[in-house]
Amino acid sequence: MDSKGAKGGFKKLMRSFGYASEGVVSAWKSEQNFRIHTCVGIIVLIMATLLHVSKMEWMIILILIFLMHSLEMVNTAIEKTVDLSTGDYHPLAKLAKDLGSGAVLLFAICSAIIGLIIFVPKILAIL
Repeated sequence: MDSKGAKGGFKKLMRSFGYASEGVVSAWKSEQNFRIHTCVGIIVLIMATLLHVSKMEWMIILILIFLMHSLEMVNTAIEKTVDLSTGDYHPLAKLAKDLGSGAVLLFAICSAIIGLIIFVPKILAIL
């Protein structure tokens, strides 16, 4: 590959990161649930630091936090796409939105249960 092709590939990669960053900023600005998940995530990270969780627990916590944010963004993308495709009420549009929101809810419940499994024994050991 010549140097021009490599530079073009790098510029394209940087543009992709720029678009992705715009998506994260947009989620932060427009989605209350994204901001709530971020605040909860920060609290969890502080607790994990204070309670000296293991390396494996850190990995699990980070995966859960980032997956929660990612799923919230996918749900938002579904909602925006549905809104774009129809201005009228349609039962399938409602179903698509409800399914996306339900996926976020299920993952939030799963994350909370895993959080309890990690943090409750550590908190009880302190008490």
